[in-house]
Amino acid sequence: MRRQALTALGGATALTLPWVVTYLSGMAHSLATGTVVLVSGLSVLGASFLLAWGAETAEKDVPRAFAIAVLAVLAVAPEYAVDALYAWNAGVHAGTARGVEAGNLAVANMTGANRILIGIGWAGIALFTVYRAGSGDDPAVESRSGFLADAVTLDHDIGLEIVFLFLATLWAFLVPLGGGIDILDMAFLVGLYIAYIAVILKGDVDPDEAHVGVPAYLQRFPKPYRAATVIGLFVYSGLMIFTAVEPFAHGLEQLGQNIGIPSFFMIQWIAPLASESPELIVVVYLVNKARSTAGFNALISSKLNQWTLLIGTLVVVYSIALGQYGALPFDQKQSGEIWLTAAQSFFAISLLVNFEISVREAIVLLVLFLTQVLSEFLLIRGILELPISDYQLLLVFTGIYIVLGTTLFVARRNALGSIVRDSAGTVSDAFSSSGEPRGAD
Repeated sequence: MRRQALTALGGATALTLPWVVTYLSGMAHSLATGTVVLVSGLSVLGASFLLAWGAETAEKDVPRAFAIAVLAVLAVAPEYAVDALYAWNAGVHAGTARGVEAGNLAVANMTGANRILIGIGWAGIALFTVYRAGSGDDPAVESRSGFLADAVTLDHDIGLEIVFLFLATLWAFLVPLGGGIDILDMAFLVGLYIAYIAVILKGDVDPDEAHVGVPAYLQRFPKPYRAATVIGLFVYSGLMIFTAVEPFAHGLEQLGQNIGIPSFFMIQWIAPLASESPELIVVVYLVNKARSTAGFNALISSKLNQWTLLIGTLVVVYSIALGQYGALPFDQKQSGEIWLTAAQSFFAISLLVNFEISVREAIVLLVLFLTQVLSEFLLIRGILELPISDYQLLLVFTGIYIVLGTTLFVARRNALGSIVRDSAGTVSDAFSSSGEPRGAD
């Protein structure tokens, strides 16, 4: 085990070294775009494995939900950096056309990242999980009779994340009504995430959960060395991801623009796809180890932190750049983007309230996402003509998601009620004076 673990750690680290040399030497600005994309992309790949191993190792000492929450934040940190840059430019150039454009780009990048996480992440990983189950045993996959009826079952422990995500989604529908992302949005959404972290920190640690490979080897270390190793993996992989994803994303943008893809479309879709890649790589790795539950937990945790912290911090960055408090403004189209993103989240949550997602449901989620993005692209390119505007098209898809989600919530109202009651009990116990975990003697 020792030799295999060290070989894997060395291999993942080796993937990051070309980027370390490139970054520290300042060569990134002089290399060809394709080379930068290749080198930075390999670094993201290697860092994603290191990050996943660090999170799995940490599960011996902290609640799994907390370890996954840390993993999720680090994996999507580049998305925060990119969005913060646009919010900062919006504040610095407030009152000008450049400032308006930057504010719209901040919202577009944020909504694109959130929709990719569900439309490609949740749907794609569900399909991959079922596909992979054909080559090995995965207790999370249930084979059922019927057309595309096989399903991925989820751990009931994620009910808490589902409820917090549901609250954030309901609030998101209100964001455009305030004329911008303001201090109330920040207070509610950031406060919601802080409350979530406070609750999961009260959870139980399961030091006996079986691991294999690198995490199993690292968990043999004495606790002080194990903790130092986990912190080292988190710090190193976080730095690699933070420094490499932005040039990786920008390189892809440049390559896309070179073949005629509009810049705004690239910023909303291709850049977020690149910045979400560490998270998707980590989840594929977990699923490939038949840890589908942990993989879905990571996806849901990422969605929760992006749908709360990412939105909430934009107004802070904007206000600092502005030199005074101000709500981050955006135009009507971005209001439609926020409503559509909230509606997609609403529908996706309705799929999970019974703690499973079938192949049929995953395909619907994926097809709706791809249809909307493809329609928008064809409209921008002038290939598709519709009797409605871009904004109205967003509202049409918003309506579809809301109708589908509402229908499922009504059909699964008992499951929703059960999740809410259980989560309320968990929160109540977490903040009780006894501090004992729920169900403790």
